[in-house]
Amino acid sequence: YAKAMRELHEELVAMQEWVRHKGLKVCVVFEGRDGAGKGGCIKAITERVSPRVFRVVALPAPTEREKSQMYFQRYMPHLPAAGEVVIFDRSWYNRAGVERVMGFAPGKLVKRFLEMVPLVEKAIVDSGVILLKYWLEVSPDEQTRRLEGRIDDPRKIWKLSPMDIESYTKWDDYTEARDAMFEATHTAWAPWHVVHSDDKEKARLNLIRHLLSMVPHEEAPREKVKLPKRKVEAKPVPAEHVVLVPEHY
Repeated sequence: YAKAMRELHEELVAMQEWVRHKGLKVCVVFEGRDGAGKGGCIKAITERVSPRVFRVVALPAPTEREKSQMYFQRYMPHLPAAGEVVIFDRSWYNRAGVERVMGFAPGKLVKRFLEMVPLVEKAIVDSGVILLKYWLEVSPDEQTRRLEGRIDDPRKIWKLSPMDIESYTKWDDYTEARDAMFEATHTAWAPWHVVHSDDKEKARLNLIRHLLSMVPHEEAPREKVKLPKRKVEAKPVPAEHVVLVPEHY
């Protein structure tokens, strides 16, 4: 796994340099149930690339002002400019998923949203954005195992909200919402790509490999760098002007 991931990371950096060199605009949407592995995949993509090129967007619940806006409005400012890769950790598809299942959006709004999505995404793609949509598919048993793991791990308990607990009981409702979303929004210009994610490592490798195949890239021209010679007079930190952090380790 480590060897394969290193190779993919090297190619991601090459893709990053090409995106920057050519001014490409890439938007990657991650959707899936709680515990499907979205965060882990996003971390695997971004851990070796530049945060000036790759940007992760995870919006909180809308404010009262945002609720009064056109639904897509709060997402539009986050779309990529030239030379950027923007990753949405959940996206406008909240309306088709959690808002529908948890009753935050009435049926007529969900229906209107599903009708509008292909038009909005067509406009995004026509503006020159490479739009990739990924759904991470996790099984019921694996979701249970992962959510229980969050409860038992102090490092992960923050990932589990009261809404996650309530959502857990609505598996079939989410399945129905997922299928309706796919039917309405899987288009030639913005298709859904499904990644089976019960095996986290395989899911990450397969997804990154696919992402790289969907963003045309070559090796960007780059000058070879060599450090110049320098003279250094090593001086200790002037302890009287700073506070030193205790060295416990």
